Amino acid sequence: MKDFIKIHQEDNVVVALKELVPGTVLILDDGRTVTVKAQIPAGHKVAICDISSGGSVIKYGARIGLAKEAIAAGEWVHVHNLATGLGDLLEYEYHPEAAASHSLKQARQATFQGFVRADGKVGIRNEIWIIPTVGCVNSIATTLAKSANAFVHGSVEEVIAFPHPYGCSQMGEDQEHTRQILADLIRHPNAGGVLVLGLGCENSGIPVLKEYLESYDENRVRFLVCQEVEDEMAEGERLLRELIDQAAVLERESIDASHLVVGMKCGGSDGFSGITANPLVGRFSDLLTAAGGTTILTEVPEMFGAETILMNRCESKEIFDKTVCLINDFKNYYKKNDQTIYENPSPGNKAGGISTLEDKSLGCTQKSGSAPVRGVLAYGQQAKEKGLNLLSAPGNDLVAATALAASGAQLLLFTTGRGTPFASPVPTVKISSNSSLAGKKKHWIDFDAGVLLEDREISELSEELLSYVLEVASGRKVCSEIAGFHDMAIFKQGVTL
Repeated sequence: MKDFIKIHQEDNVVVALKELVPGTVLILDDGRTVTVKAQIPAGHKVAICDISSGGSVIKYGARIGLAKEAIAAGEWVHVHNLATGLGDLLEYEYHPEAAASHSLKQARQATFQGFVRADGKVGIRNEIWIIPTVGCVNSIATTLAKSANAFVHGSVEEVIAFPHPYGCSQMGEDQEHTRQILADLIRHPNAGGVLVLGLGCENSGIPVLKEYLESYDENRVRFLVCQEVEDEMAEGERLLRELIDQAAVLERESIDASHLVVGMKCGGSDGFSGITANPLVGRFSDLLTAAGGTTILTEVPEMFGAETILMNRCESKEIFDKTVCLINDFKNYYKKNDQTIYENPSPGNKAGGISTLEDKSLGCTQKSGSAPVRGVLAYGQQAKEKGLNLLSAPGNDLVAATALAASGAQLLLFTTGRGTPFASPVPTVKISSNSSLAGKKKHWIDFDAGVLLEDREISELSEELLSYVLEVASGRKVCSEIAGFHDMAIFKQGVTL
């Protein structure tokens, strides 16, 4: 393995690929040498030329911040001498760039084995979901799921409850978001059957949710209001057995990859995330969208500082305008709550080598690949445009992952440099940015992108990732599923009554 990597020819820093000790001599491509002046942890940055106080620090070919003080060549560049250069709300101009051409080399029948639902949507799992309308019935939901798993047979894989603390004591847009997310999950094609479990006196009760569902398959969805029956456990079990029996006869069939919708998210990022795992997911996104599939990128606050890259890839002025609103609406959300817009990255990010929000965002947006942006989605809105979509949701892992599932993603690709065991309502593929994490947390990590630091070609590895995703879509379990983890979280924005 090399000692360091220079990501872009314009960069004035390089990233250490392993811990560097003082006195280490770095030989640059142009023949210049730089002597390391301090202990540099793996994933962290080293200046390769003198940078004046207030000068721009360049990584990924873009500014990731301003030097707080003069930085000499060979010095460690991090939070102690680097600060964000981002401002407040910005004015943007549309400078469209032609998206790089990309094609699916294996125009080889890119298919998977999935379940076709009555509404034409395709699921990659045949699970039975219990969706509580309100947190008051969470314990009933989880108890029912445990007991009903004894009746699973045929192609049904599992009965899963998705408890949450919302559905009542909410107002306005906050309450609307809860209703929309719950309705989205009820309609999700990965569920062969859904029991909607209500209490009976909540704001977002079953009669209200039915309005958000519009039309639904009555053979696939059942409703139970606990206050209206004598024994909710017995009645819930009866309904679940009906759902299981109906879904058990369904069989997987060959589906074209154009029916895949994949969410893209990162968390616990480190200095390698923008070099290995995120670019790898970007290549995957290009392959899938070229095959007619759909990808969704979210965590808007982690686009700040790199948003113009996405804006200039918007396929039309209309999509550009929607992207500007996506960014500025989220900044106004911070301002409305008297919070600092750029209070990022996290302590774990900093320990891994990420110094500023620009540093984090420029790495984060690598997941978008090179395809044009074809859709911009509000929180809770379903993806309808094939290709790359941007979704309004925060950076919080569980909230963003749930939002991706609610927008129609049948599975998620989640890149990480630090590691995390969490799951989401849909299969969540964990991709490590470094092989050390993959080796240490084999029960968390599904795919190792760290091998890109060992001279593996990204074009080859992206094809492997595509093949792996098709296997997952065909029923292969990921680590969090094997562990029995299923999480969901709704974006809480308003007051609680």
